[in-house]
Amino acid sequence: MRLDLYLEQILSYTFFYMNRLSELSVFFPAYNEEANLRMVVEKAINYLPKIAQKWEVLIVDDGSKDKTGEIADSLAKEYRQIRVIHHRPNRGYGAAFKSGFYNAKYEWIAFTDSDGQFDFRDIDKFIEKQKETSADLVIGYYLGRKVSLQIKITSKIWEILVFLLFGLNVHDIDCGFKLVSKKVISSIPKLESERGAFISSEFLVKARRAGFKIEEVGVRHYVRAGGKPTGRKLNVIMQSFVDLFRLWQRLK
Repeated sequence: MRLDLYLEQILSYTFFYMNRLSELSVFFPAYNEEANLRMVVEKAINYLPKIAQKWEVLIVDDGSKDKTGEIADSLAKEYRQIRVIHHRPNRGYGAAFKSGFYNAKYEWIAFTDSDGQFDFRDIDKFIEKQKETSADLVIGYYLGRKVSLQIKITSKIWEILVFLLFGLNVHDIDCGFKLVSKKVISSIPKLESERGAFISSEFLVKARRAGFKIEEVGVRHYVRAGGKPTGRKLNVIMQSFVDLFRLWQRLK
């Protein structure tokens, strides 16, 4: 082997091992994702040994009405590193978010949506950014979000409102891909939001107020392959605003 190729290989392996985490919990909130869940989870499982020495996967089945729960249980039987949490009945994205965080056992916690719109391999960017900056949280922002113009506009309005009320200024508050130190979850006040979509904003506001360091990385986003999103239902939107102003009143 040529010396330059040999040195390049050595550097590659060194970079790889230096950027591995010692421990990582990954959770997937899931509601009616029978079309996507197995693919998303197995892609993550195939990649996790490359980025963490010890790891686990949690699937949070939030009262799904399709076969999501059955698929999750089947995956847990096939892979010893998978645990499943079932909500009965459906409690909302915030509840799934909290179940994932509060049941994770390892030093670092990552989560991403189970709809297949993210590439889990982008976790490399989060780990590299954390190593570079010693951040407590690394949060994603969309590199070309594959949703309707209406959703983009309403999301931007929500971000502006959260900034005006809490001073939280990030690219994408609600991007469903984050890497978080477990000490953040253990230290901040208990998360409360359940039914609405406020949970990510609540989490970041409380983490920022507690003095934790937040960094951001861009992540790829893809068109949903199957299933339907539920976060834009009127009752979910209304509950989000209720939770938003309730926290503002409390912190004010």
